[in-house]
Amino acid sequence: MSKTAFITIAGRTNAGKSSLLNAIVGEKIASVSSKPQTTRTRITGIRNIGDTQLVFFDTPGLHKPLNKLSEHMLDTVRESVSDIDAVIFMQDCTKKLTEQETELLDSLNKSGMPVILVLNKIDLLRSKDELAPKIAELSTKLDFQAVIPVSVTENNGVDIVIDEIMKLAQESVHYFPDDMITDQPEKVLAAEMIREKLLELLKDEVPHGIAVAVEEMKEREDKDILDISAVIYCERESHKGIIIGKGGNMLKKASTAARMELEDFFQIKVNLKCWVKVKEDWRNRENLIRSFGLSEQ
Repeated sequence: MSKTAFITIAGRTNAGKSSLLNAIVGEKIASVSSKPQTTRTRITGIRNIGDTQLVFFDTPGLHKPLNKLSEHMLDTVRESVSDIDAVIFMQDCTKKLTEQETELLDSLNKSGMPVILVLNKIDLLRSKDELAPKIAELSTKLDFQAVIPVSVTENNGVDIVIDEIMKLAQESVHYFPDDMITDQPEKVLAAEMIREKLLELLKDEVPHGIAVAVEEMKEREDKDILDISAVIYCERESHKGIIIGKGGNMLKKASTAARMELEDFFQIKVNLKCWVKVKEDWRNRENLIRSFGLSEQ
């Protein structure tokens, strides 16, 4: 008897949502960095356990919208918490509740949907005694299906999250092939790996204004080499200079790190070529947001 469960992972930026998705799926399918708003679209991760298929939606972090792209990201969160079986509300237990988190908890409370509270980063607490008041405060907002303290980076508690989700699975056909781990196209996965490396290396003001588009991805017929051509878009000419770096040093550093990860993921030698182009203020231009695949429409 096959079963499925559809679960959205929601919460503030940098709570560890993408890291949790990667840990559950067992492969890195979502970009992870210490910069806020690393995840811009809904990412689907799939894990099959016996006859049960678990389908997870990783969503952009809750934040105050600053531009049209921000608004699209928050629309994605709102759309992702309807018509599903449960929500994992992920909270960084070292931080106070934000206004956006409180609003999401209120709407989840009204929906009556099962919500699992996952309190991440317990390894950063000075004492585990700090958890009890945190759980008590959050439990006044909503009657959670389960409360699970975890440290995703230390893989502590992830198995308990999976066990709780398994209890919610309903009898159903599987909607994805059993060997599939994400519905993300390969070009999108490759673009996100490149963007993640840039996020790790660049100064704070530049990363948010970057989009990466993989224009060509083709395996050579005569050799086991995957050729990938990518364009890195930024919002200002000055940012272009920072991304390329002195003597092309920054771009080379990011490209090398991305190539190594791409080779590891696709299990093939990769020839990666990256170009940098300027698209002024693209985060406020609807046509560009759509063309970069960052709109749900």
